[in-house]
Amino acid sequence: MTVFDTADLAVIEDTAKRFAQAEICPHLEAREEAGEFPRGLYRKLADMGWLGLGYPEELGGTPAPWAVRVALSRTLSRYTGSGGVMAGAFSHSIGLPPILNHGSDELKRRVIPDVLAGSKVSALGITEPGCGSDVSRLRTTARREGGDYVVDGEKVFITSGMRADWITAAVRTDPDNKGASGISMLVIPGDAPGLSRAPLRKMGWLCSDTAHLHFDGVRVPAGNLVGEEGKGFRIIMTNFNGERLSMAAMALGMSECCYDEALAWARERKTFGASLVNHQVVRHKLVDMRMRIESTRAWLTNVADRADAGQADAQWIAEVCMLKNHATQAMQFCADQAVQILGGMGYMRGTASERIYREVKVATIGGGTEEIMKELASRQLGI
Repeated sequence: MTVFDTADLAVIEDTAKRFAQAEICPHLEAREEAGEFPRGLYRKLADMGWLGLGYPEELGGTPAPWAVRVALSRTLSRYTGSGGVMAGAFSHSIGLPPILNHGSDELKRRVIPDVLAGSKVSALGITEPGCGSDVSRLRTTARREGGDYVVDGEKVFITSGMRADWITAAVRTDPDNKGASGISMLVIPGDAPGLSRAPLRKMGWLCSDTAHLHFDGVRVPAGNLVGEEGKGFRIIMTNFNGERLSMAAMALGMSECCYDEALAWARERKTFGASLVNHQVVRHKLVDMRMRIESTRAWLTNVADRADAGQADAQWIAEVCMLKNHATQAMQFCADQAVQILGGMGYMRGTASERIYREVKVATIGGGTEEIMKELASRQLGI
């Protein structure tokens, strides 16, 4: 098994660029229109060793520091310009860590290797119709009956929820405790009787399915409990840190994609007898984009390096929250400026900037809204 380290960054970035251009981009628009993410693409990503980045070799993974994982996410995002591809390909990056870090050895062996091999799909089920950011208010219940838990409730906005073979779900195992301490994590098989799914239509991330899940007396083996009963809330909160770091990397790549497309168009398009890029106002827009890209890149590199050094204190958590906001705001700015530079073409389907413009809001909302990020950062900083 290949072991990636930071010395491999240039090779990984070049390989990811070529993979995106050869395997993803030629089919992207068709997949967006069809709203699908083919399972064969999981296998190709797995064969590259990318689905298993950061997981132990004994589970079929590929050991790699955060710096490498961030570089891969950033590069694939830059050269696909599709949040749907990234969400569909890497939904396991939020579905599997709770199992890896807190599950039993038997549960890890049963779930993780097939997902990393690209033959199974993993999703995370937290959000409910009545609770989004306020996770402690979730209402899906799991009551113990003999050797099983019986799950009733629903989840919404679940990435890869239609495809998922495994759903790592937050459930309330103590119905008398309405707060955070009554929450547990349970891995629910996708083929369990009583589980039904409905697809949701979205503004963006079109090739990545998003589902509304219903659990009606779903029986789940007690061995699928992740960690201890009542300890799920802390698992969820720590899981968010990795998700937010990955989202920052994706947002940076999307910002770079917008810049690349806008610059290429500005050099090609002629107005008033000169290329767009020869107009000062256009050059200044491009510089404004680069300013935000470079500040995000430097901050992301710093935070990832500190994660690899083992830092996970309040200061680091606060910076992850602020970085997530900074990166997604940079993405929002770059998408807006790119569409403006492209003019009418920027409003047309088929340009990366148009697609990213539609996907900006899910980036600023998903994994924790801007408002929640600011509040969490202020608390971690003792403000």
